[in-house]
Parts: sequence; C-alpha cells; structure tokens
Amino acid sequence: MKKNWVKLNLFYIGKSKKHQIFRAKQWNSSLERILKQPVYNEKYEKLGHIKDIFGPINVPFISIKTLPNQLIDHNVKVYTKLT
Repeated sequence: MKKNWVKLNLFYIGKSKKHQIFRAKQWNSSLERILKQPVYNEKYEKLGHIKDIFGPINVPFISIKTLPNQLIDHNVKVYTKLT
C-alpha cells in the first residue's frame, strides 16, 4: 500500500501530562485518516503519534502523544503518512 507524506499545518496550544495539543490551521476531511499515525520532523525522526482529533470539524484540535521525555518544538514542521 502506497503511503503519501503530508505536512500538518499546526499551531501549538499547550500540553497536558502525556500529550501536546495543537490546532490545525487548515483541515481537509480526508486528513481524518491520520488518527493513530506516527508523526515525524523534517529529518524523518519519529516524534510520537496522533492520539486524538477533536473539536470543530473545520479546524480541529490534534493531540499528539510524544515519545518519552520528548517535547515537540513549537516551530517544527510536522509530517505524517496517509495510508
């Protein structure tokens, strides 16, 4: 199955005990397939995975569970794969 890289246009909101919360600046309903998918930085290093997508349907919130002892920099470009 072919996987396509997708850049996520995210705005940092804050963090909880185990997740970092972002808001999608642009959203397409086809991106709902990214739920539970790993996320990567520009160097293709794994940062964590998408734990939940919630909130308004046109610009939802995205909860990313990061790898242990790691935080996502607010300015990093985040990518994932569509399956």
